[in-house]
Amino acid sequence: MIGVVADDTTGANDIGIMFSKSGYKVKVLTFEENMEIVKDADVVIIDTDSRLDSPKTAYDKVFKATKVLQNANCSMYYNKTCSVFRGNIGVEFDAMLDELEEDFAIISLSFPQNGRTTVNGIHKVNGKRLEDSEFLHDPVHPTIESNLESILKKQTRRKVTSIYLDVVRKGPEELKTAIEKAKNDYQYVLIDGETQEDLNIIAQAAAGYKVLAGSSALGEELPKALPKSEFPHLASTVSIKDENGVLIISGSLTPQTKEQTKELIDSGVSAIIVDSRKILDNTYQGELEKVYNEAKLLLKDGQDVLIMAENNPNIVKETKEIGKLKGLSELIISKKISSFLAAVAKRLTDSLNIKRIVVAGGDTSGTVCRHLEIKGNYIVKEIDTGVPSGLVIDKEMLIVLKSGSFGKKDFLVKAVTHLKELTSL
Repeated sequence: MIGVVADDTTGANDIGIMFSKSGYKVKVLTFEENMEIVKDADVVIIDTDSRLDSPKTAYDKVFKATKVLQNANCSMYYNKTCSVFRGNIGVEFDAMLDELEEDFAIISLSFPQNGRTTVNGIHKVNGKRLEDSEFLHDPVHPTIESNLESILKKQTRRKVTSIYLDVVRKGPEELKTAIEKAKNDYQYVLIDGETQEDLNIIAQAAAGYKVLAGSSALGEELPKALPKSEFPHLASTVSIKDENGVLIISGSLTPQTKEQTKELIDSGVSAIIVDSRKILDNTYQGELEKVYNEAKLLLKDGQDVLIMAENNPNIVKETKEIGKLKGLSELIISKKISSFLAAVAKRLTDSLNIKRIVVAGGDTSGTVCRHLEIKGNYIVKEIDTGVPSGLVIDKEMLIVLKSGSFGKKDFLVKAVTHLKELTSL
């Protein structure tokens, strides 16, 4: 069994679908203290939701999550992190190695299908260096440089080196020789990748090592170099009925999600825009009741409903100014908005028994899952690159959790259609 620790909810599902579409049965679990694992899948992923935590909290979560996986006798461990190296990268990598008492990990951050490439140690998103990409403006973890080795060295006490693309393209045997050489003097080795074929070569070379780390993309290639699954594919066993409309929640302000919500609205889906300014003042409860009542009527009538945080730049700016006057950081403001959206989702789910939900935004996805007491899900089927549907564990519910920066323009439209098709089988 392969054990994965992921630093956010959407990332956990992202790497989950990579393993799943190559034939493995995968389940994603929310991290809990003293949790235990039922061995009914090839890959078990624990979501620590630690990307926005303090370094100490992130370390503790990953250390404990790794211990859970070790107790389940996993044969390989994977530390799934952000594909643009945001978050508590170094401390989380260190936590996994510390708990396992291992001294070496292979790191591959490239994700060619989503525009993430690494060449000569420089990481790019859709052809732009990290400091020139949209992620420079991340309110919590802005990407101010593109040299992955430099970024990681600032976050770990361990020694870091890189293997460049020219070595990768000599093939798996040459690459493995280079990895073994690096292992003599370094604890982390970052490996370039620009194409899916590069990832295939990396997977062949890395398949025999105990600890891997990085983005989710390598998960698609690893099963090709590992034993086959013995579990039946889950998609053929899903049977859920729901007369309500599909509930879509969006808390992300990324350009990709803005495009996706516009496309969804243009397709005819009803949209309820949450006034984020009211979430921060004493009209919070009134706004919650308004959004809840409006959405309930539409969903009960069988209509799909999008509930989204206001993404008008002027309103977003005003919200930040209100928060600043109250002494709130941008992170706290973001979390308050996510909590509001999750509270609405909770009330709607409880009152209508909603069984089909789509969530856009990593932090929003994690918050919604906590409010709905979702302990995890089995990966069902890929909708778009890196974004699957999931069958919630111990609940009759299908859910789609999407990173804010993932998915094509029509993703939300496709996700709604996908859930309807699954529930009409």
